[in-house]
Amino acid sequence: MKSLMLILSFLPLIAFSVLARLLPHGDVGASGLTAAVIAAIALLAVRPVWPPKVLNACSFVLFTVLAVVGFTGSSGSDRWLATWAAAGVGLVMGLVILALVPVMPFTEQFARQSTPRAYWASPTFKQINRVLSLAWGAALIGVGVSRLAAVAINGHTTRRLPDLLLGLAVPALITLYMLRFSKSYPDRVAHRQDAPSEHAPSLS
Repeated sequence: MKSLMLILSFLPLIAFSVLARLLPHGDVGASGLTAAVIAAIALLAVRPVWPPKVLNACSFVLFTVLAVVGFTGSSGSDRWLATWAAAGVGLVMGLVILALVPVMPFTEQFARQSTPRAYWASPTFKQINRVLSLAWGAALIGVGVSRLAAVAINGHTTRRLPDLLLGLAVPALITLYMLRFSKSYPDRVAHRQDAPSEHAPSLS
C-alpha cells in the first residue's frame, strides 16, 4: 500500500484542522470548503475512481457539511466549530473507520491497487487490512482525544505547552508511527507466513 495515497486521503483532515486553527473563527466555512475540495480531488485522483474510496467519500461528505454549517451558522456556531469541531474531527473520522471495518476496511481498497486480484480473498490479505484499518481508526481517535484535551486545558491556562504537546506533538507522532506501521506490518505478516515453509524439514 502506497503511503502517498494514504497521505492524500488524510490531507482534507489535516487541512481543515490547520486552517481552522490559523484562520479567524468566522472563516471556518472556508476551512471546511477547502477540505471538501481536497477530498473531491482525492476522490478523482485515486484510481480507479469507481467505486469511490470510502475514506475519501466520508471526508467529502463530512467537510461539505462543516462548510455549509460554517457559511450559514452564527458567529457563535462558527466559534464552536473552529474550536471543538476542528479538534474533534479526527475522533469522528476514527469512529467512521472503525464502523466500516466489518463492511470494508478502508485500507483494503488502497491495497487492492498494488495486489493481484487472486489474493484479494486470501485470509492473510483480509487480516492485514483489518488490522491496519483498526489501527488507523484507533490512532485517529487518539489524535482527536489528544487535541480535544488540548482545547479543554487551554480554556483554563495561558501556557502554550499543553497546546504544543497535546495539540501538535502527540498527533504528529501518532501519524508518523502509523505511516511506518502501514509499511512494515504487511511485510512482517508475509514473512511469518513464509517462515514455516522455509524451515520445514524435507520429506524426500
